[in-house]
Amino acid sequence: MKKVLVIAGPTASGKSDFAVQAAKLLGGEIISGDSIQVYRGMDIGSGKIRKEEMQGIPHHLIDILDIREPYSVSDFQTMARDLIETIDMPVIAGGTGLYLKACLYDYDFVKEEKPEAEETYDGISNASLYERLQELDPLSAEKIHPNNRQRLVRALNIIASTGRTKSDIEAAQKHEPVYDFYIAGCTMERDILYDRINRRVERMFEEGLEEEVRGLIAKGYTFADPGMKGIGYREFEPYLQGTSSIEEVKSEIQKHSRNYAKRQYTWLNHQMPVHWFGADDPSERENMLEEIQRWRNIV
Repeated sequence: MKKVLVIAGPTASGKSDFAVQAAKLLGGEIISGDSIQVYRGMDIGSGKIRKEEMQGIPHHLIDILDIREPYSVSDFQTMARDLIETIDMPVIAGGTGLYLKACLYDYDFVKEEKPEAEETYDGISNASLYERLQELDPLSAEKIHPNNRQRLVRALNIIASTGRTKSDIEAAQKHEPVYDFYIAGCTMERDILYDRINRRVERMFEEGLEEEVRGLIAKGYTFADPGMKGIGYREFEPYLQGTSSIEEVKSEIQKHSRNYAKRQYTWLNHQMPVHWFGADDPSERENMLEEIQRWRNIV
């Protein structure tokens, strides 16, 4: 099996920096697992790694899409797996838990034959869609909120396109690893992490986050575009509409980032075999690099 190193952990835990260290040690290249850093022009709010911070290590899946282009877990799976096949020592840095799991395990994504299918359900209430899904695929209905129209439509469209339910398709997958992977998880005390998140957002504003967002809006982008829905950008909408202050925007970004970090911890702890280490402790970082080196040398 191809070896793949993954550097995971909550936002602001130092994943990008440690991934560069690990890639230098192993002679690897980094694949970004971030869902916003793929967009060109979204640099400050996404915490995109700077050229000088890359230290000469090739980085992939950064600045590859226009903000109006959608980017899904299925897209990441396809692109990341293609890169893994061409890179001698791939290092995936960051990313949501679902992105990582979809790449590392045998997840198959069903492509609906009719991507415009949502139009088919015009005039049908969410409650009616949910009732229909309960009849056709009760297991999937249990996992979907009755008001999540997008997921309801997708689940119903899978049935219409394939004749099989989403839950049946998922049950047929073994969810086994497709690579020999090692996940190093960056962690630290929760209060320290939250302080890092708050200070990181402060720095984003000092570096010109508001100007970056205003510049994107001036170019014709809107908060309905896929890229603008990420944390660090969507919070500006009420401010630019004149219904909130810049301090409220900052506070919302900090709060949403802390909540996201909590969700990342929960997902990784329950879904992935993570080897956690204190990313703010030099000795633990060094020990983890040694562990990674030993894993790399195992045939």
